[in-house]
Amino acid sequence: MADLTTQQKKDYARTLYLKDNLTQQEIADKVGVSRQTIIRWVSAEKWEELKAGMTLTREQQVASLHRQVSEINRVISGREEGKRFATAAEADTLNKLATAIKKMETDVGISDIISAGMKFINWLRPFDLDKSKEFLHLWDAFIKDSL
Repeated sequence: MADLTTQQKKDYARTLYLKDNLTQQEIADKVGVSRQTIIRWVSAEKWEELKAGMTLTREQQVASLHRQVSEINRVISGREEGKRFATAAEADTLNKLATAIKKMETDVGISDIISAGMKFINWLRPFDLDKSKEFLHLWDAFIKDSL
């Protein structure tokens, strides 16, 4: 690892942080930097937000919202006949959930953006390693600005 530049070490550390379930010390050992350096990079580069965006896909989030709607509807349908309607609080919650579902189904999430960028980088790497590194650097800046 001694022959890698600081930026290459940071890129490698970020990949390990995002893709593998390693401790900060394990990442530091693999990359050849101190644990404090990893902590500083995680904070400065907002890796935790990136990881969170990658771990829960938009489809999983939408499915969770649909389950919440189903649960409220199950409670309503379990009431005695003639009282199977939403309370004001339930109606408000259903409206908010429906709005969130619609927004998530139409908006592109950060995890989708990251995934598309990583797929492109992986595709580009065998053709032109230098260009893929350049693109990765620009892509990181774009993602950080998007957060």
